[in-house]
Parts: sequence; structure tokens; C-alpha cells
Amino acid sequence: MTIVQVWTEYRRGRIGARLAAVALAGATVVGLAPTAAVAAGGEGGAAERRPRVDGQQELRDLVERGGTTAALAEIRGVGRSPWRGAAGVSDLATGRPAEADGRFRIGSVTKAFVSTVLLQLVGEGRLRLDDPVERHLPGVVPNGAAITVRQLLNHTSGLFNYTEDTRFLVTNEAELEDYAHGTWRYRDYRPEQLAAVSAEHPPYFAPGQGWHYANTNYVLAGMIVRKVTGRAWQQEVERRIVRPLHLEDTVFPGSGTGFGGPHAHAYLDMPAGPADITRLNPSVVDAAGNGISTTTDLDRFHAALFGGKLLRPAEMSALTETVPDTVPGTVPGMGYGLGVFRLDLGPGCEAAWGHDGSLPGWGTLLLGSRDGKRQFALSYNPFVGRDGSGGEEPVGSLAAKTLCGPGAGAGTGAPAAAAPLPESEPVPRAIPRTGPDLPLPGLVTRS
Repeated sequence: MTIVQVWTEYRRGRIGARLAAVALAGATVVGLAPTAAVAAGGEGGAAERRPRVDGQQELRDLVERGGTTAALAEIRGVGRSPWRGAAGVSDLATGRPAEADGRFRIGSVTKAFVSTVLLQLVGEGRLRLDDPVERHLPGVVPNGAAITVRQLLNHTSGLFNYTEDTRFLVTNEAELEDYAHGTWRYRDYRPEQLAAVSAEHPPYFAPGQGWHYANTNYVLAGMIVRKVTGRAWQQEVERRIVRPLHLEDTVFPGSGTGFGGPHAHAYLDMPAGPADITRLNPSVVDAAGNGISTTTDLDRFHAALFGGKLLRPAEMSALTETVPDTVPGTVPGMGYGLGVFRLDLGPGCEAAWGHDGSLPGWGTLLLGSRDGKRQFALSYNPFVGRDGSGGEEPVGSLAAKTLCGPGAGAGTGAPAAAAPLPESEPVPRAIPRTGPDLPLPGLVTRS
């Protein structure tokens, strides 16, 4: 017997869901359990002589206990040199091992790229963050004269999240079968269509009077990039970020369904066996989640962004000005900036800055320090329909190894060399997750 549980964990103004849940837009929280592995090293001094951090056990745990078929990660800035590894298999049919340099769908991490481009345009005087959306997209957004570009980027616009519309949700067995083996995943969308779906719904709140994660905001941001520059947002991201940073494996494929390089496969648990759902048309998420990358490229992007190589100080300040925790939808210690979030990880740890992404069968997490000197990128392939709750602790351990212990706190206003945490001390309890980005049940259980 097959039971399809349609995703219902999302609530307006609330972040909460499970690590491996698959659905199309909302916000989730990954709980971080206590861990004994908090050996992290900072830059220079005694920390430089510490053994290189190794995350292999965490990747194995994600596969063995976290309902994941493949997991890839890279940790930088901790110890002498970067660590990169993989666990699991890239293909269930052949058993081929996952490759550490494999490409993967990054989902909403795309938002950090798009926000960076818009902030560069602000720095060039080509638009302002407080410009009304109506100025750049006349007639596209209801009440667009009262919504600013800044409110799009920090999700305080109040605009309806189009991926909550029933047209983007799998609600029964026939639709699930179509997603697994039919044409659902290959539907093509234009950003104007996605914006129009949002416009059919009333807003969650008046502009600036709340917080609600919405992919609509970044679809509109991509449209503004085109209006201001005359080029597609993908072209501007490539011209301004990908090529200058030599991100050789980072692409934004538009409607393309392939990868163009080695990659792990994504799977959906179906009665007849695993359905390969690797290929999909990512135009459904457009500038909100279209990208493909690698752990190395994402770490390099994070280091450049937070290291001050992509934005001037004024725009960097705007990027990291977060929505206060009192705004509905945040969790304690979390704030959302302009395409990035900030999380206080607790005593002995640096604040984490970054973003995450989630598409059916894909999960991504990019976190690092505010000074750009430490980061980790993680990709995992949740086997959709399998229990993924065992993945919480290994993700927490990776965060702790990167941002907790000796050297943590540099550049954040905290002591430059925080004392190591006792082994019994828990690492931060939660990491905000702003995916997932595509329509499927939150959990498909089979018995």
C-alpha cells in the first residue's frame, strides 16, 4: 500500500520542516543535535598547526543514517588546506561511487548570486535598493509602487509565493506518477508566467510589515536585472561573478535539463522501485533556484563575497543588514539579509552566513564566516520517500567543525580565539533552511 502525504508543514510566517523534506518553497529548520566533534581550527597561529579537518564520517553518516544516496562536501579555512570528500553512490543502478567534484543543483543558493548582481548594479548607480518595483517593472506587481527592491531581496514584500499555488503541488498518486515518469518535471515556464500566478493571490501582509519566504521575490529580481541591463540575469551572473572567479563548474541552465559534467542522481521512492528524477526543467524556479555548481565553486564564491571581492563596503553592509528576529518567520538567532541569512551558532562559535537550497532529490547548504575565511559547502541527495531524520546530526557536526572551537569569532566582534567547547556541550540547535523550491509531497511514506 502506498500513502502519499502532501506537504503541509509550511505555514505563513513560520520556518519549520525536516532536513530531507521535498517541496517547493518555504523555509525549513534543520535541528542540530549535540556532537563531540567540535575540533575546528582558525587562520594562523596555533590553529594553523592543527590537523586538517576531515568531514568524511559526517558524509558517511548522511548516507547510512540520513536517507541520502550521495553526499559531497568541502571545508575551507580550517587547518592547513581545504578538505573535500564524498560518500554514497552517484547511480543506484551501477553502484558507481559519488565523486567529490561532482556537479549538483543548488536551488535557492542561486538567490545569493542574483542578490550580489543587483547590489553591484546599486553600486554602479543604475538602481537603488529603495526604488519601487513599479519603476522597473510597471504593471507587473500588484501594489508595486509600495514595494521596494530591498523588500524583494529580504522577503518582506508580502507577495504571495507562487510555488504555494496548487498548480505547482503534487496532490495525488496520478500526479506523483506523472512527476516520476511523465512530463511534469519538464514543463517550461517564463518568469512573467510565474509572477502572474503570484499576482492572482492576495499578499500575506502590507509591504515591510512581516516576513515570508517567497520565490516570487527573486523571480522579480531576475526580471529587474534584465530591465536594467538589457541582458538576462543568467548572463549578468556569468559576466560579473562566474567568469571573474573562474567558477568553471557553475552554470545557470535556464530551461536545460542536463548537467554537462559528472553528477550524482536524484531519486524518488516509488512502488515499482526508485524513479530517477535527476533531470528536470529548472525554469520553474528561474532566478530563485536555477543554478548548478560544485562544492569547490560554492566555497570560492562565499570566500569572495564575504571577503569583500564582489561588493563595495556600502553594498556589503546592505547585504548583511538582516531582518530583525522579531519579524514573523524567523527563529531565535536567525536573520535574513539580502539573499543570505545569518545564524548565531552559540558560545565558542562564529555566526554562520550563507544560504541553502532544496529541489526534489537535492539539498545544498553553504555556510561560512562573515570575514570569508572559513566556509563549508554540502550537497546531498535525499532519497525522496525515505526517512532522512538521521541526517541532522552530521550536518550539525560539519557546521561545528567549520565555525566552532579555536579561532572561531575572528572578524565577528567576538574573542579572536574562543575556548574549545567541552565534548558534552551541544553545538547550535538549528540552522535555518530556506528551501525547498519545487513541488512534491513533503514526505512520501510507503508501507
